[in-house]
Amino acid sequence: MSDAEDPIPQSDLPVRFAMGVVMVGIALVATVLGGWWLRALIGIAAALMIVEWADMQGISRRWAWLVAALLGAHLLAATQYFFPVGDVDVVEEGGALVAAVFQERIDLAWTILATVAGGAAIIALASRRLAWGWGYLYIGAPAAALIVLGWLDLSLVIWVFVVTWATDIMAYFAGRTIGGPKLAPRISPNKTWAGLIGGMLGAGIFGYGVATWFEMEPLFLWLGAPMGLIAQAGDLYESWEKRRAGVKDSGRLLPGHGGVLDRLDGLLAVALATMFVLMAGFWTA
Repeated sequence: MSDAEDPIPQSDLPVRFAMGVVMVGIALVATVLGGWWLRALIGIAAALMIVEWADMQGISRRWAWLVAALLGAHLLAATQYFFPVGDVDVVEEGGALVAAVFQERIDLAWTILATVAGGAAIIALASRRLAWGWGYLYIGAPAAALIVLGWLDLSLVIWVFVVTWATDIMAYFAGRTIGGPKLAPRISPNKTWAGLIGGMLGAGIFGYGVATWFEMEPLFLWLGAPMGLIAQAGDLYESWEKRRAGVKDSGRLLPGHGGVLDRLDGLLAVALATMFVLMAGFWTA
């Protein structure tokens, strides 16, 4: 969600729109197909993001692609071991038993996140660069969380996607239309408080709609707006990292959008936060 309120040259708008449609289409098709299609997409995206992270940190491309391959393999192997594709049991009984079984599955996510943290520590020690380890954790943990969400229920992934997209779009239009006081001028000069509120409002409305459509747990009816705030916090963090690195975009792979990390910074935050909500058991309240 790279600088969602930044002005976009008129000539770039058609390219940005077309690329956005393509990305949304790919994400939705992979999610509907589920299984290895979704996992492969997440693994590829994570690998590309770690390469962009390495570029921002001044790490050589040779190391970058090696660690990218390790991260992709780690994500796919670890999630397959603990959450095998196609191994989701349907529990026929109702009420507390369903909740208990679902929570048992969610609890395994702690193990997945622990393996990512362990991998990050090894990378940091082997490279003697803390930034490498942090990048591995920063990208790998949310990617693993998104895979787990897809294993638990594909509607969770769609909800995360829609909430993040709604935040991005509504923050842009509210910020550009209303303007007003700046949100964090030293980090991202074009973001405004109006954009923050607009993004949260959009996330709340569309999150409620998706949760209603898929008959999700009641918590997800109201969780959209807070997740909109988290998405924009993730956006600001990546903007801060880019400012430290002295670059405008994390990469140039996506015409009109910059890099993959630029597009998915908010999604990383929302995916991990959603996983933490489930792991904490708040959804059963």
